[in-house]
Amino acid sequence: MRVLAMIAVLTVAVAAQNSPFKYPESPIDPLRLAAHVRTLASDAFEGRAPASTGETRTIDYITRQLVAMGVKAGGDAGGPDGRRWTQDVPLAQSEIEGAVTASFRFGDEVRPLRQGEDVAFRSTFLPTNRVVIDRAPLVFVGYGVAAPERKWDDFKGVDLRGKIGVVLINDPDFEADLNGAFDGKAMTYYGRWTYKFEEAARRGALGMLVVHETAPASYGWETVKNSNTAIMFDIVRSNPAATHLMLEGWMQRDVAVDLFRRVGLDFEAEKKKAQSESFEPVPLGNATLAASYSVKQAQVVSKNVVGRLEGTSRPDETIIYTAHWDHLGIGLPDAAGDRIYNGARDNALGVAAVLELARVYAAAPRTNRSVVFLFVTAEEKGLLGSEYYAQHPLYPLATTAAVYNTDGGSMAPSWDVAVAGDGKISLQDDLAAGAARQGRHLSPDPRPDAGSFFRSDHFSFAKVGVPAISFRAGLDRVEGGVAAGKAAADEHNAKHYHQPSDQFAEDWDFRGEVIDLGLLYTIGREMANSPTWPAWKEGSEFKAIRDKTASSRR
Repeated sequence: MRVLAMIAVLTVAVAAQNSPFKYPESPIDPLRLAAHVRTLASDAFEGRAPASTGETRTIDYITRQLVAMGVKAGGDAGGPDGRRWTQDVPLAQSEIEGAVTASFRFGDEVRPLRQGEDVAFRSTFLPTNRVVIDRAPLVFVGYGVAAPERKWDDFKGVDLRGKIGVVLINDPDFEADLNGAFDGKAMTYYGRWTYKFEEAARRGALGMLVVHETAPASYGWETVKNSNTAIMFDIVRSNPAATHLMLEGWMQRDVAVDLFRRVGLDFEAEKKKAQSESFEPVPLGNATLAASYSVKQAQVVSKNVVGRLEGTSRPDETIIYTAHWDHLGIGLPDAAGDRIYNGARDNALGVAAVLELARVYAAAPRTNRSVVFLFVTAEEKGLLGSEYYAQHPLYPLATTAAVYNTDGGSMAPSWDVAVAGDGKISLQDDLAAGAARQGRHLSPDPRPDAGSFFRSDHFSFAKVGVPAISFRAGLDRVEGGVAAGKAAADEHNAKHYHQPSDQFAEDWDFRGEVIDLGLLYTIGREMANSPTWPAWKEGSEFKAIRDKTASSRR
C-alpha cells in the first residue's frame, strides 16, 4: 500500500518535468489519504450506516485521528475541555419488515408490483406499524410543482386526499423544447424528489409515486432501489404528516407506461402536456393501488463528529470544512452476492480529505478565524446530519463565513476544478482565482440538470443563508482530456455509485486529490485569515436570508 502511494508521489515529480501541466506544491500527503480511505471503506466498517456497528467504528476512527493531530473537540457542551467530540443528532428510524404486497388494479384485472423491481416503496414516518392501502385512486399531477412565483401550478385545485399522486422526476424544463420557467436544463429545487413528496404531504395526499427515468433523475434504477428500500431516517419531527406521506415511492418507467396504456392514455403524450403551464391533473381512469406491508419504527441518536481549531484574533468567526461519513451500510446483494456498500468514493474519500486538511491546519500557525472540521451523519438519508447542524448550530451561523463541502474527489490531475451547481456566490470566484494561480480554471457544472446543488451537505447551510459550496473534481484531465474524465465519471455513475462495488482499489491515483486539496487548503486559509465576508450574488434565493443577519458581522 505505501509503495503504491509513494509511486503516485514520484509520478507527480516526474510528470512535472515532462508535462506542460505545472504540478503545484501541496502539503497534502497521499499516503495518509490512501490509509484513511482503505480503512473507512473496508468491510470491517460495514458500509458506515447510521445507528450501526459501522457508525460506532467510524466515529471512533475519526475521533482518534483528530486527537492525534492535536485538533480540539468542537461538539456538544461537556467533556474535559468544555466540548465533546460529537454532536448528537436525534433521528427517526423506519424500515419495512417482511414482504411487500402491492398491485395496480383495473376493475377486476390485477397487475402485481414487485418491491425493488417494479417499484421501490420507502418505509413511512407516519405513526403506524403497518401500511394498508386499499384500492386508492391514482392521479397524474405532472411534475408535482406548485410555484406561484413562476406562475406554475400542476395541481390546479385537485383534491388528493385518499389518493396516490403519480409524478415525473425533475422539473418541466428538462425535456421541453425551449427554456421556460424553470431555468432550462439546470434543475431547480422543484425537480428534486424530496420537494415532490413534501408538496404532496402539504396537500393531504395519501401517497406519491415518482416515475423513474435515468436521464432526468441522473442515476439509474439500481440507485433508486438501493437508496429507498433500506432503513429510512429523518430528523425527529413533532408533526411528521406535515412532511411525509403514508406511501412514498418510485416506479420504473415501463411500469408507468403500462399503467397509462391500460387506462387509455399515452405516457409520452401526457408527459409532453405536463411541460406546459396549462397542464391539468389527469385522473388515471379506473386504476387503483393496493399495498400492504409492516413497518418497524424507532428513535435513535446518530452523531456528527466535530473538531475545531480556535482562531487567534477573530475566534467567534468560523469557516467549516464538511464531509459526510455515512454510506448505505448492509443492503440488497449485488450479482456477486456482496451486501456491503463500502462507499469508498462516496464518501470515505471526502472524510479522508477533511482529515488530511485538519492535519495540515493543526501543523500550521493558527488562523485569525476559527476552523471547524465537521463530519456529518445521514447524508445518504436526505442531508440529515448537516440539516440538524444548520437547525442547531454549535457556532453562530451569522458569523460562519464559509462552508467548503467535499463529497467524492479526484482520481487524476485535471486542468480544471468544479462545484456542484451554480450557487451565485463569491466563494466560487475565490475558487476560480485560486485555481488560476495553479494554472487551472473553474468549469461550470457539466450536469446542471442533475440538481447537484441540492444533493450535497452544503445545501443545508445555503438554505439558512450561510455561504457554502461543494467542491468537485474537474473533468478535463491532464492525461486524456475531457473525454477521459467524462468516461471515468460515467463509468463510476453507471457501475459503482451506490453499489457494493464502490470499493477502495490498491492502484488508486491520488495525484489529483493532492492538488485539489492543496487548493482547498489555500483558499480556506485565506478566508480564515481575512476580515471579508463572502456574499450571495443578486439573483440567489439565499441572499435575502443572509442579509437579515448583516448587523452581526463586523
